Amino acid sequence: MKKFSAMALSTALVVTTLAGCGSTATETTTDSATTETTVATETTTEATTEAAVADDADAVDPHDWAEYDALIDEIRTTTDYEAREAMMHQAEDMLMETGALLPIYYYNDIYMQKSNVTGIYCNAYGFKYFMFANADSDTLRLNLASEPDKLDPALNSSVDGACLAVNSFSGLYTYDETGNPAADLAATTEVSEDGMTYTFTLLPDLKWSDGSELNANDFVYSWNRAVAEETAADYAYMFDVIARTDDGALNVTASEDGQTLTVVLGSPCAYFLDLCAFPAYYPVKQEAVESAADWQTNPGAWCQDAGFVSNGAYTCTAWTHDESMTYTKNPYYHRADEVSVETLQFMLSDDDTAIYAAYNAGDLDFIDTVPTDEIQSLLDNPEFVIADNLGTYYVSFNVKSPLFDGKTAAQANAMRRAFSLLVDRDYICENIGQTGQKPANSFIPEGMADGNGGIFKENDSSYTYPDADTVGYYNPTADAYEDNLAEAIELLKFAGYEFTDDGMLSDATPISFEYLTNDTSGHVAVAEALQADFSAIGIEMSIKTCDWNVFLNERKSGNYDIARNGWLADFNDPINMLEMWTTDSGNNDAQFGR
Repeated sequence: MKKFSAMALSTALVVTTLAGCGSTATETTTDSATTETTVATETTTEATTEAAVADDADAVDPHDWAEYDALIDEIRTTTDYEAREAMMHQAEDMLMETGALLPIYYYNDIYMQKSNVTGIYCNAYGFKYFMFANADSDTLRLNLASEPDKLDPALNSSVDGACLAVNSFSGLYTYDETGNPAADLAATTEVSEDGMTYTFTLLPDLKWSDGSELNANDFVYSWNRAVAEETAADYAYMFDVIARTDDGALNVTASEDGQTLTVVLGSPCAYFLDLCAFPAYYPVKQEAVESAADWQTNPGAWCQDAGFVSNGAYTCTAWTHDESMTYTKNPYYHRADEVSVETLQFMLSDDDTAIYAAYNAGDLDFIDTVPTDEIQSLLDNPEFVIADNLGTYYVSFNVKSPLFDGKTAAQANAMRRAFSLLVDRDYICENIGQTGQKPANSFIPEGMADGNGGIFKENDSSYTYPDADTVGYYNPTADAYEDNLAEAIELLKFAGYEFTDDGMLSDATPISFEYLTNDTSGHVAVAEALQADFSAIGIEMSIKTCDWNVFLNERKSGNYDIARNGWLADFNDPINMLEMWTTDSGNNDAQFGR
């Protein structure tokens, strides 16, 4: 059974099936072990102070996050998949009750690709694969983003960085053009009957881009490096599915000849091959990593300039920082005979107006963004692609922000949920997104599997998912605006704010904060829409823009009040969207438990 506290009623939910990338289209607490089949539906849709807030004893406290951490650990290790599904709904409830995640819409992906270019494909997680492209030239000219933050596959946590990683490194598995995991460096994969042991036999004669031998020992080194405390990898938690040895190392071993890698899991993991296709699981060469003078204190130093060793289709051969990067075909790549494009030339910029102009001038063959004000004119253009994504565009609140100083957990949660109620998601989707994005009112995206043979947001034999009409969940549509506005005011009153008779914040209790975003037209337009929505009751929001890599690190460090955010799933299971919020996760931008 999934029970909903009154605090959950201000937030929450809206299902599509995933389609392959590349089409051109014009739309694009319970007892954690319970398996009961009912769900609470006896709530009122009318917001009152009593229904909208909870006593502090009942509030989910984002600073005391031990219960959430323990729940995620249980989800990771249980073999009861029906109970696991229920626990993941419980975990999402806890996230939404904090109000610290304000979902805006469910992602799709847009890009432009010249008609003479074929063979580029992507998956639902935003990774673009260029290595099997065909074009009139032996060079592809591309734009993904501005200066990448990290190129070390263990350290990267951005989509553009992942795109560079999948084209310059190779793992045991990859994604094929249908969006499914496919063997890459693994010649064969054997799984024990209990699902706990994976044995990978590698392809013969694998090499690094410098011609040296690559074998199973490189995976043992790389995976243990990724979880080492000194590496401080954001994705270290992705290896928690692997069992540990008595000395704390991952239970991963290489055969004497280096051709076989044996991995022992802590519990069966249905998505383990997806993990093997994710960049954090790619190998890096120990000698190359440790050749950097400061490698022990700066683990990514080895690949901060061109010329670093990799093992994928391309190697980075030139890098003019903040301007351009050149990737050249790697002759030692195990599928080099299938790579016809010799050079990838990347323009580093997040100025979408300049990027679009360069594309129209014939200086770029592929761009991953277009100016917001150009989208309507491009919907019927065959070079404009709208692809399915599995992810959520959202706003994250820093729960440690001074904005919430002096507030109880319940009051701070009420504030954040009030802000969510003020946002006109329909306007953002229709006027800024413009490509069929759907308004979001919970964090787990539409279409995501439930890990139990179904879809997380669809009803099944073990779970009935609530909807706005029967449960009274937050309704993001424009016709619900007046009700949402009234509820937002009641929540803010509970949090200690005073209002004038005309529904505006009193000068005696002002609210002001800074919104952090990177400087591209779509993100700035969303920020301005939020600014207008909040100003409807007198909330003052200023907007701070900064360069992409600076923005990522400011958000990660918690140097913000409220920030634009987005998460494209790394694999098709809700745990991916949930485990990123544990206290120790490097992707915990909201600072839960800290």
